[in-house]
Amino acid sequence: QVQMVESGGGLVQAGDSLRLSCGASGRTFSGYAVGWFRQAPGLEREFVGGISKSGHSTYFVDSVKGRFTMYRDNAKNTVYLQMNSLKPEDTAVYYCAAGPGATWVAVIRTSSEYDYWGQGTQVTVSL
Repeated sequence: QVQMVESGGGLVQAGDSLRLSCGASGRTFSGYAVGWFRQAPGLEREFVGGISKSGHSTYFVDSVKGRFTMYRDNAKNTVYLQMNSLKPEDTAVYYCAAGPGATWVAVIRTSSEYDYWGQGTQVTVSL
């Protein structure tokens, strides 16, 4: 099946920024909505934010709103998650996922609506 590929994770200090990239291995996903999830140690996977098929609609959970942005470059078959002002509580394995969505402008907010998942990239934010 299709595998998403995340990159850009690493170890940073609080207040730093990271940009995560998400692409589909050997396949374009410009016709899919894309979401980002994260899973911290001992916790369940959590939805972070998503972007519509069009790339013009995004949604983020309150904990990252105002700090994270997301955009897609269909020519590069890549979705980017820009993470600014990182906090220790952002530490987690971050996963990107792709799904068919409902409309051109819809953002998928539940994991069950995503069909393709990546292996994850570790983001660690130290004090």
